[in-house]
Amino acid sequence: MKFVMTQAVCPEGMKLLEGISDIYVTDGQDPNGYLEQMQDADALIVRIAKCDGNVIRNSPDLKVIGRTGVGYDSVDVQTATEYGIPVVITPGANNRSVAEHAVAMMFALSKNIYEAQKELCAGNWEIRGAEKSFELLGKKVGFIGLGAIGREALHICRGIGMKIAGYDPYLGKDSIEAMGAEYYEDYKTMLEECDVISVHVPLVPETRNMITVKELKLMKKTALLINCSRGGIINEKDLAEALCKGVIAGAGLDVFEEEPPAEGHPLLHAKNVILSPHSAAQTREAVIHMATMCVEGCLAVISGKKWPYVANPEVYNHKKWRKSGGIDI
Repeated sequence: MKFVMTQAVCPEGMKLLEGISDIYVTDGQDPNGYLEQMQDADALIVRIAKCDGNVIRNSPDLKVIGRTGVGYDSVDVQTATEYGIPVVITPGANNRSVAEHAVAMMFALSKNIYEAQKELCAGNWEIRGAEKSFELLGKKVGFIGLGAIGREALHICRGIGMKIAGYDPYLGKDSIEAMGAEYYEDYKTMLEECDVISVHVPLVPETRNMITVKELKLMKKTALLINCSRGGIINEKDLAEALCKGVIAGAGLDVFEEEPPAEGHPLLHAKNVILSPHSAAQTREAVIHMATMCVEGCLAVISGKKWPYVANPEVYNHKKWRKSGGIDI
């Protein structure tokens, strides 16, 4: 048995493969660059790296693709399904970490921490009187997307005394109100009325450029915008311009449309923004959970078990699985 990894998973994950698998680890983000290693690979585990159709078609022994996270837009799931290859994901493993990161950005922006430190280090003690800080208590936070991570962030925000609003095209009024949130059928109306907006939807055709200059202009000038979901949902050029012109008060982003962002990316030089390198899910606890869950899932699939946490559950209808009589778990 052979595992190929675009990056090594944490020691706890690697330990699960000791003595039972050969492992090839590369820091290459594109497996097309080492297709010779894919010829006898049973499993490919990707982190931020991609796995396109060409890799899948040129990996004759590939049985499973693992993604240490819940997002899988970097994997050609359609081609994987056509070849009967489950794409293992790790839902729930990083929920708390990403939710805490989103809320941490809310706190940092509302207290103007980044600018205060930068100016203090430059000798500007008077930044303490910038009058940009405000309390989150009583402010309305609107969640675009109330999946597992959005719900976790919602609970934290409720705990610090914020008012809660929610929009999710897949959830009805009763479901959102049952979470203790004010229901919004139209997210644009929610943008107008909230003090903080936190984005928690996947990147799909319907959500790409969901927030552009038009939507940013709907927001309060005192509002904050947080995105710890996926790049491409917010138009980054429009956001950078809006921040520099004071259309909104601030933004916090952990994700970018292209990662890492190019040196001249406008958000890198925008005002009132806090950026992190897609690291919200990289806490010690989440990394261990994601790695072990991913490896366990890949091992289960290789042994013929129908691991439930896959991006393409329809794959188990493939003739490869019908013929093998895969075991449900």
